[in-house]
Amino acid sequence: MVGTLVVSLQSGAADAPTDPGDDVVEVVSRLIRFDTTNTGEPETTQGEAECAQWVAEQLAEVGYAPQYVESGGPGRGNVIARLPGADSGRGALLIHGHLDVVPAEPTEWSVHPFSGAIKDGFVWGRGAVDMKDMVGMMIVVARQLKRAGIVPPRDLVFAFLADEEHGGTYGAQWLVDNRPELFDGVTEAIGEVGGFSLTVPRPDGTERRLYLIETAEKGLSWMRLTARGPAGHGSMVHDQNAVTAVAEAVARLGRHRFPLVLTDTVSQFLAAVSEETGFEFDVESPDVEGAIDKLGPTARMLKAVLYDTANPTMLKAGYKANVVPAIAEAVVDCRILPGRKEAFEAEIDELIGPDVTREWIRDFSSYETSFDGDLVDAMNAAL
Repeated sequence: MVGTLVVSLQSGAADAPTDPGDDVVEVVSRLIRFDTTNTGEPETTQGEAECAQWVAEQLAEVGYAPQYVESGGPGRGNVIARLPGADSGRGALLIHGHLDVVPAEPTEWSVHPFSGAIKDGFVWGRGAVDMKDMVGMMIVVARQLKRAGIVPPRDLVFAFLADEEHGGTYGAQWLVDNRPELFDGVTEAIGEVGGFSLTVPRPDGTERRLYLIETAEKGLSWMRLTARGPAGHGSMVHDQNAVTAVAEAVARLGRHRFPLVLTDTVSQFLAAVSEETGFEFDVESPDVEGAIDKLGPTARMLKAVLYDTANPTMLKAGYKANVVPAIAEAVVDCRILPGRKEAFEAEIDELIGPDVTREWIRDFSSYETSFDGDLVDAMNAAL
């Protein structure tokens, strides 16, 4: 489990202590040691401020004038810094990352999740992949540009944000609503990773490293299921038990496999991988999953883009062991492919049945765009 939560150092390490790769290792390790856990509750999520202030210090040290902004409450720290370019009228490029992480239970880790330990060629800890690795690279790149006196072709805006893990209400959304001037001139943005880079075998026996650029994203929706029934004593017969109704709905959802859907983005991706590997991905074949399995350990993540998902994550009911409660609730994490919202909801309604109601408690739409344009061309050329 821990192995999926680390970032490899192999490609970045170098002998010289001032090598940017070594700098990234140290910066990522330091970032992880800030406990920026986002619990989803404002009163218990305040670790971003200390981390953001440290980031601001790193940028100020080399000559930036970073702006530290608390967004919507104490402890929700954000940092924005701008590197002026040669042509301010060209449109600024925003490079952004988030400082918060999801909770981690130390007893479930072989290394403390907030140790930032460097061992066995890896940096260990919560956020090593999501996404203090990229934040570390952003800091090092920003510092290198300033130290070298490089003037980019256009303005670069570096943003280090709070509250991404709970939807951005106290981070990106707050800043856009309350401090839009921080993003003046921004026409394009590069954010969180487009998946993971992967190494694939080639027909000649060599390997090829592929770097992914995201052009589509599933919608993120959290759904609350509620069942109601008469409360009563546990010693009686109850034909309308709210706990039973919600449990049955949750079980049906948890076992359900939604239909395989190939979006344009996934079809283009499979075609590109096929060209590199020689593997045939027949999009009409019922065994597309089997073909993806040839790509090795990354296959599990790739399969997630073929289906909608609805995973029950939380249950709430009752207040005493011998009392049948009147209300039982569950929360379901839903990830919905572009163009699938209406069909997804119809399937959900059929699965949960008539005795359970549903409501969206958080609902972010999916999106998909074409894989073209000047920014995509520049990213491809750089890679």
